[in-house]
Amino acid sequence: MLRLLVANAHIPGATGSGPGVYVSACFRGVPRSTRVVPEEHSPTWNETLAWPLGARPLRPKTNLSLRLRHWGQPAPWGDLGATTVSLDQLVADPKLPLSLSQVPLMDSNGQPTGCTITLCCFYVPHGTDGDATVPMQRRVPPPPVSPVPPMHSPSKPRAGGKEEFQVRVRVIEGHQLQGNNIKPVVMVFIGQHRFRTRIRVGNNPYYNEVFYQSFHQTLEQMLMEPIRIQVLNSRAIRFKAIIGVFQLDVGTVYHAPGHSLSWKWLSLQDPQCPDAGSCGYLRVSMAVLRAGEPVLEEEEPEGDKDVEANLLQPSPCAATLQLRIYRAEDLPLAEPALHCLPSVRGKRSFVAAAVRAGFAGRTLCTQVMPPSPNPVWNEVFFFPLRLPPICDEIQLAILSGPRSSKVLGTATLHLSHISSAGAECEEGTPGFLPCFGPCFLPFYGPRADAARTSSAYTNVAYRGRVLLELSTHMGSPDGHQRGTINLEDVIRVQSHLPRHRFGLCGVFYSATMVPAGPELLRFELSLGNHGDTGDVTCKPAASITPHGCPVFDGNRYHYLPWYGDKPVVTVTSSWEDAAHRWDALNLLRAVCRRLEKNVKELRRAHGDTEGDIGRRLLQELVGDCRRVLAQLDAQPTPTPLDTHLRAARLHLLRRVGTAAAAVNPQDGCGTLLPMAEAWLRSMGALAVEPQAAVPDVLLWMLRGERRVACARIPAPDIMFSRRGPDACGRFCGRLLTLFLVSSGTIHAQLRLRLWLGPVADSGDLPRLIEGSLRVYAETYENQTKLLGKWGARGLTGSPCFSDGAGRAGLPRHRIRPPRGWRWDGPWTVEPQRRLLLDTETNVGEVLEEVYENESRRPDGDWGPATVASTDASGEEVPRKEEVLCPQGWHVSDGWRVDVMGAVDEAGWEYGVSVGPGSPPAAWHPTEKTYHTHRRRRWLRTRRRVPSVQGPEQDVATFLQLHRTESAAGSEAWEYGSLWSRRFHLQQRAGDVCRRRCWHRHMVPAQPPTVAPLFLLEGSPDTEDTAGEEEPPAAEQKTRGLFQSAQEQALPLILCTFQRPNFFQLRCYIFQALELSPHGTKSTADPVAHVSFVYISQSTQVLPRTLDPLWDQTLLFHRVLLYGDPRDVQDGPPAVVVEVFDQDGGGAGDFLGRSVCTPDVWLDVGHRRPPRLQRYPLLGSRGRAGELLAAFELLHDTEDGALAQVSSPPWRQGIFSIPMGVRPVLRPMALEVLAWGLRGLRGSVRAPSLEVQCGGRVLRTPPIADPASNPNFPINAFLLVLTLPLEQELMPPVRLRVLDVRDFGYRPEVGQTCVRGLRQPRGQPPGPRQGSGQGGHRDGDTGDTVPVAVPTSPRSPQAEEEAEGEEEEDWWSKFYAALGDKAKSRRGTSRDSLKLYSCELEAVPEFEGLQDFCRSFPLFPPGAAAAGGEDPQPVAEFKGLLHLYPVPEDPAEPPPPRRFQDLPPSQPQRCLVRVYVVRAFDLPPRDRNGLCDPYIRVSLGAQTLGQRDQYVPNTLEPVFGRVFELMGTIPLEKDLRVSLLDYDLVPPDQEIGTTTIDLENRLLSRFRAHCGLPALYCTAGPGCWRDQLPPSQTLEHFARTQGLPAPEFNAEGTEVIFGDHRFLLSHFERGPPQHQHHGEPRERLALHVLRACHLVPEHLETRTLYSSTQPGLEQGKVQMWVDVFPIHLGPPGPPVDITPRKPQRYELRCVVWNTRDVDLGDTNVVGQQMSDIYITGWLAGLEEQRQSTDVHYRSLDGSGAFNWRFVFPFEYLAAEQRCVLPGRKHFWSLDETVLKVPPKLILQVWDNDKFSADDFLGVLELDLTRLPLPAPHARSCSLPLPGTPRSRWPWAWPWRRPQTPPCVSLFRQRQVRGWWPCVANSGSERRLSGKLELSLELLTAKEAEERPAGRARQEPNMYPTLPPPVRPDWSFLWVQAPLHALRHGLWRQHRGRISLGLALLLLFALLLTFVYAAPGYLAMKLVNPLQGLHTGGDGGGIGKHLAVGAEHHKGAAHKP
Repeated sequence: MLRLLVANAHIPGATGSGPGVYVSACFRGVPRSTRVVPEEHSPTWNETLAWPLGARPLRPKTNLSLRLRHWGQPAPWGDLGATTVSLDQLVADPKLPLSLSQVPLMDSNGQPTGCTITLCCFYVPHGTDGDATVPMQRRVPPPPVSPVPPMHSPSKPRAGGKEEFQVRVRVIEGHQLQGNNIKPVVMVFIGQHRFRTRIRVGNNPYYNEVFYQSFHQTLEQMLMEPIRIQVLNSRAIRFKAIIGVFQLDVGTVYHAPGHSLSWKWLSLQDPQCPDAGSCGYLRVSMAVLRAGEPVLEEEEPEGDKDVEANLLQPSPCAATLQLRIYRAEDLPLAEPALHCLPSVRGKRSFVAAAVRAGFAGRTLCTQVMPPSPNPVWNEVFFFPLRLPPICDEIQLAILSGPRSSKVLGTATLHLSHISSAGAECEEGTPGFLPCFGPCFLPFYGPRADAARTSSAYTNVAYRGRVLLELSTHMGSPDGHQRGTINLEDVIRVQSHLPRHRFGLCGVFYSATMVPAGPELLRFELSLGNHGDTGDVTCKPAASITPHGCPVFDGNRYHYLPWYGDKPVVTVTSSWEDAAHRWDALNLLRAVCRRLEKNVKELRRAHGDTEGDIGRRLLQELVGDCRRVLAQLDAQPTPTPLDTHLRAARLHLLRRVGTAAAAVNPQDGCGTLLPMAEAWLRSMGALAVEPQAAVPDVLLWMLRGERRVACARIPAPDIMFSRRGPDACGRFCGRLLTLFLVSSGTIHAQLRLRLWLGPVADSGDLPRLIEGSLRVYAETYENQTKLLGKWGARGLTGSPCFSDGAGRAGLPRHRIRPPRGWRWDGPWTVEPQRRLLLDTETNVGEVLEEVYENESRRPDGDWGPATVASTDASGEEVPRKEEVLCPQGWHVSDGWRVDVMGAVDEAGWEYGVSVGPGSPPAAWHPTEKTYHTHRRRRWLRTRRRVPSVQGPEQDVATFLQLHRTESAAGSEAWEYGSLWSRRFHLQQRAGDVCRRRCWHRHMVPAQPPTVAPLFLLEGSPDTEDTAGEEEPPAAEQKTRGLFQSAQEQALPLILCTFQRPNFFQLRCYIFQALELSPHGTKSTADPVAHVSFVYISQSTQVLPRTLDPLWDQTLLFHRVLLYGDPRDVQDGPPAVVVEVFDQDGGGAGDFLGRSVCTPDVWLDVGHRRPPRLQRYPLLGSRGRAGELLAAFELLHDTEDGALAQVSSPPWRQGIFSIPMGVRPVLRPMALEVLAWGLRGLRGSVRAPSLEVQCGGRVLRTPPIADPASNPNFPINAFLLVLTLPLEQELMPPVRLRVLDVRDFGYRPEVGQTCVRGLRQPRGQPPGPRQGSGQGGHRDGDTGDTVPVAVPTSPRSPQAEEEAEGEEEEDWWSKFYAALGDKAKSRRGTSRDSLKLYSCELEAVPEFEGLQDFCRSFPLFPPGAAAAGGEDPQPVAEFKGLLHLYPVPEDPAEPPPPRRFQDLPPSQPQRCLVRVYVVRAFDLPPRDRNGLCDPYIRVSLGAQTLGQRDQYVPNTLEPVFGRVFELMGTIPLEKDLRVSLLDYDLVPPDQEIGTTTIDLENRLLSRFRAHCGLPALYCTAGPGCWRDQLPPSQTLEHFARTQGLPAPEFNAEGTEVIFGDHRFLLSHFERGPPQHQHHGEPRERLALHVLRACHLVPEHLETRTLYSSTQPGLEQGKVQMWVDVFPIHLGPPGPPVDITPRKPQRYELRCVVWNTRDVDLGDTNVVGQQMSDIYITGWLAGLEEQRQSTDVHYRSLDGSGAFNWRFVFPFEYLAAEQRCVLPGRKHFWSLDETVLKVPPKLILQVWDNDKFSADDFLGVLELDLTRLPLPAPHARSCSLPLPGTPRSRWPWAWPWRRPQTPPCVSLFRQRQVRGWWPCVANSGSERRLSGKLELSLELLTAKEAEERPAGRARQEPNMYPTLPPPVRPDWSFLWVQAPLHALRHGLWRQHRGRISLGLALLLLFALLLTFVYAAPGYLAMKLVNPLQGLHTGGDGGGIGKHLAVGAEHHKGAAHKP
């Protein structure tokens, strides 16, 4: 079996709105695919794909191909990249999984696409689990519906929301820790939480402790949390305690395969000297658990001591980020302390500001400068940086206030934008370190005057910019965090900041979907602070549109009636000229846009057009690259980042251009398309510019004086360039559509044209604007009616002259044109008709109302009141008889009294007046004597007379559009009842206010060289007014009334279009899918409102559906669009579709919105019908469904070509979708298996199922009594539908459960939507005789089928081992399944057990055990969790759906039904046996980091498990318990197995729970209720435990699968089953080798059953989940469940899984001799010596430490001991651990069982009398991996370490050391030889001595038979230890001083002493010669012949010499 775990992928260019992506894998020609997930930057699957290998094992050079693809797009257009994975590593070592992280994907040309994938492969060799493959076995096709998430899956949080995470760190062991005689302890810091291990002893400590920490954060916050691991020596003082540290972040662990780093060695570093090398190694496992995501479990690798193969090194390179902060500008003014108090203009001060910078967890802040708009700091920050960087963002913020607590604005620098690792660049182009500037960086933040709008975009307002510079230098910052910038650097930066004047112009074409009146609307355009009407630091500019009054569009929305007169705004400002950056950015983006357009066309191309499109693509791409290269070569590079980006872009363009020129267009689309997509992604990655410097353009909508909504446009997108159109921004001078959104609501849809560029280059701007520009001044003259006369007197609360909103302005005679401008004509009156449109515009029906008022007379009767007729608010209106019908309207009925509501029979309501002449405050329906007033409501309906022109033309007629001359005279007044109300042209009764609008046009005084629009900024001219006309007398009289000096308003600019273009919009609204109902409703009455420009229409309202099928075409005739039609084609207006629930009256409840782009056809003769597309619907809580629709915009020319286009068909009062657009439909059959309902909550009486699909509804009979039988009485149903053939247009199936109650009441219980219902490939399934797992057949009936025998012949050695083995138990099979033969006590041909590392439902071969019926969770109607998360299910529906086509010809017979011969649906009584073996990875629940788990099993109302049966103090308990329960399935189908933590005081904490669906196991065709063993045994540990013997089980299986019964021969060695003949010899070779084997008939039946790939005898690993942390794994439990129906008879005996007990052993260690031990002392004569003794203990048993006697005065490191250590211990062979029970503290209630590796630790010490003993060396021996000793001391040396002690770890593969051979003492039992001792000198390990030892391991029984005492005590046997023979000097010198001198001096310095004596003798002879020579010479001189005398003469001479000698001697002693 080959398994592939597809973890996740990385797609850089993901948009989040694509069709979805999936991974397709192919092995040996067999494809597999994952599920489809949304297209995101990091899509996650965590899905396993499997390939059964059968008898064909993996071979060398075997590959696995993978491909990442878009769903729904044919190959190769949807390919995102492919790769090929070599499986050679799996072939070499099948037990070691192949984990690959971030594997790059390639295109068809072998070039990287930028996408990566993370995966893991597993290989299970054939025959491991003992199954045989037969030809009749077939794979059951995957279920036809998408998988249903498990019930424990948490609700998915909204994007960017907080989630549940858990970080697990397991500290396993240390290796070669630096130091001597240390007691290491590990400190683990996870975020801000600290954990510590227990203290251990030695340089290789073993911990095996787990630490957990949970977080509730966003994913971005979680990935930045640090993990810091410290190893300390508990014996050392605090500042010297750190041995080494290792630090990483959670993101490193999360992005690893499976979100885990398992069994990794950490290279510990000295924090003071990080480059000094490793201080040791620590083995850990780390994992990050995300709610709902499983963790990939990795077992311990085989080479557990291979440090090199699993080593994690810290970042090898250290650098320093230097962030220079120079100054800021454009900071905002300080806000007033109280917002309710208005601030005086110009009186507000600036803020005291500081800048805060944060990177990688470190935050620094500048000094707080005094209040200033341009503060200067000149500070530099230093941030340490590890390369490659872990953190990508540098967070910057401007703070205000003396305490710097308020954030004014924020900005972010991404290291990925300002640096490059060189991965995306090839052919030798290097990357570059982070750098930026010097350049200004804009900051954005919330705006005070927009804070009350509750905008979702809090950081939209410009809040200033800061001059920054970032550079990177190698090396650490040396502890410095901040500094001061040098003056030279400040002067250098000024050269980069020259300013140029820029102009911003905006022409507003349309504004729709705006809020309704009566408040007037304006739009403001600003760049920085320029153009902001709320800013006082910049000159005022014409940056705001005139006031506009919203007009109803006749259907739903409102718009501003600009029509042919488009408002224009301009802003001028000064900025740095960064044209070289903007040009390069726009040039690259233009190449990307053109390439993207060609790629899209190439995807849709087919046939002969592919070659033409491919040829055009290559030609345009080569030409674009050459053109851009020529312009980039001359680009200046003032900053380092400019230089690096220019080099990278040049290299990329050259490479792409060369590659495109070399491609042959004839190669086809399959070759060119992947290459083009790869080129597009590469260029898109470099099309960024972080140094733009100029802030974004802000567009605000003002409603009155409030800022309601805003939109941001990046400045480079609208920037003009002289280098050509490609160098301009993509929206520069072009029409674009913007949505002004706030809090998820669209406040306006604008269509406008923007231009930004240097003012010097704006000469061609007037020609770019298509209409004619008019600049004029505007003012309103106001009058009031006093005593029947109109005049300026009596104006209370209103000025004499004002603007359109009523704010005070200058009189027209005081208004002056700006500098450089002159008047063009006199003042004229031009009424603003756009402000005079009433509220009834475009309204087809109006309900008029008049209240008739009466008051009580003194006599008690009622009479007319003083004000007889009023409106609802009490204002006087004309009587109803005087209300005339306006022109163009007609009254449909007369006045009538409204008797609805709280009124009496006559319609009167009564009240009491609170004062004379005032109306009552409250009204009542019943008359009382104290009531003084009464009124009743009269109603009348009038309707608009249908016009031939239409409502749009009526509005145009009222506005006098396209007039040639002004029809307004000087007396064109506008009248109104109040100044705050709407004005109208015709005077009415009750009007007391009037005004008229004066306009005066102006033109430039001289023809300018630039656009004159940018010359309007500034103060008006002070020209002579002699030529001005005198104001009228009435105006002169009012001069005294206008005393206050008012500011002159800036001129207004309009762009006038003479004639519009007419278009027709066709909206094909087909269907909406999976709508989310509003509130708690279970269904909706959806309607779609379509808005386009200034018109909107609506579809029909379809009742009670969430998948409405409108099938409707909406036609928008004669739509007015101004400007060039080609601009409409380049940037068509957006079509907004909003879906509402129109249940009842009113506006309805909002469900979702989609923004669509229509296809534009200027020449309708070449029109092609559009294709339906899926548009996502976004609601208030995120995604709210999908819309199937298409849109096209047709140009209605004067030649009448549009009339030739056929109209959509008219059906039932609406236009339906024509055939060219409508999807192709065909009849389909949907078979529904409705099995039952589970987990119903509440009082549900009689539930029934309702199936909705394709507009058809199927209802099942209700369940009469769910409490006794929750299954449906009828289970199989058929529904014939008409569905689209396209899979992407297939509607979902909606399942609803309704409760049938009295009086026809059917409330909804729950519902779900089944997605991904696919048609089966090929013909529908035939009769069921071949279904099931018996599957494939050949045509030769009765032929003998050869079967691969799963067992192999046993070797003679295995036979001998088997003979000597003891009787095996269940644990033997368990450990054999783990692959550990040493623990299993058994041979290789015995019974086997399948161990699954997941739940049985998650095994791919068993299809989730939902092959019979699946579980669909049902959710409450309309429920949704807070924050957009998924709701919790309320019940489950068990059933299955099957969709297949049916013949369209009625004469053709339909295909056979699938759901036939169903099992009985009645509940059945069952015996349930639950086997719980062990648990692991449990989270700690106690303060000691452990827990006391016990089991609790519950089924229905039964609960088993006692609190006192807990396993104390462990995280990996071994239970070995069996529970038996009785239950009725399906009433009690959910088996809950819980682990709880025992506490002394209840209640106990829940550790985790797993739930098992017993019904699925009982109904599954895989026979999951009782696993099939490999062997059939009638007795023993493997006794057959099922109810039926194998032969009857095979017959029962054949009957349930619709197969003929098996036929056995008389001997039982042959069977015919499924048209095949099976022989027992095919499965067994020779007689059975195990005991208690059954009859041949039963054995053969068992083999055939296992050949059908049913569930074998197994052990499943189930994940535990806790209700307090849903979705987070709380450990795992290994168990299995057997379910036995009672009606089949009693089952066999249960399996005994009682845990094995640890065995008691005794280790005898004899210390014989030592050699070459370090000499640590110096004696009195200066000799190096040591008083040697040895201590020893077993790891974990330090209290049983034993020591030898002292070998004194060892002068050469040799010592003789003959000393025996005896260590008894308990050993668990199954886990290869020593079991050490004991109480941790004296107050502990339970013993803590520690399991540590069997390790013998021997230390060599130097004994000191008056000081602490000196440590000389240590020897640690792992008894399971014991290094072979050396036979002689001279051949004993220190072996090479596991890893070289090098600062360059990447050099290890070239000098890998040879690992010394090892043996297990538990196998060899006895060993003797020499082992080296080790000591640490700094960071080096050296040889410190040699020990001669003999090790013998005995069982408890052997130790009792062969007793031996400690040391040399009795019984001194086995072996007998004589006293050591030690030299004499080994005794103390006070006992034998002469011996000490002899051995201390002579034996060590005898050479030197002999040489000294010889030299002393020679010196004495020389001294004697010198002494005697003078006398002798004198004698010879006196008597030379004296020596010639004989005899006596001779004696005389001798005598004379003696006398002479004495003489000289006496002379010498004289004083």
